[in-house]
Amino acid sequence: MAPWAAVLSLLSLLLAGVLSVYLVARLIAPSGTAEVAPFLSGARPHEHALSRFHVRWYAVTLVFLAFDMEMVFMYPWALVVAEVGAVAVVEMFIFLGLLMVGVIYAWREGAFRWV
Repeated sequence: MAPWAAVLSLLSLLLAGVLSVYLVARLIAPSGTAEVAPFLSGARPHEHALSRFHVRWYAVTLVFLAFDMEMVFMYPWALVVAEVGAVAVVEMFIFLGLLMVGVIYAWREGAFRWV
């Protein structure tokens, strides 16, 4: 029962900490028209919230997702490469080659040009 008592006391301490932070925030928060004011530190926004982004940002986003997916798959791969062996290395290079094809295509289409 002692390990569960430690877990329960830790959870109750955590709950008390979270509730105290909320209580302090409620006590020192400004009241009045702050709830209806726009975000951005109270300044009026310069454009509408549904304004469109420039089309070049979509290509940058896709390139970022390609590198992000590379990292998502490389961390677990690094853990099992010693167990699986050369097959895992070949599969990872095939995966990286496919990602490189996507990056070369984006480069050729001008995704990295900012003018």
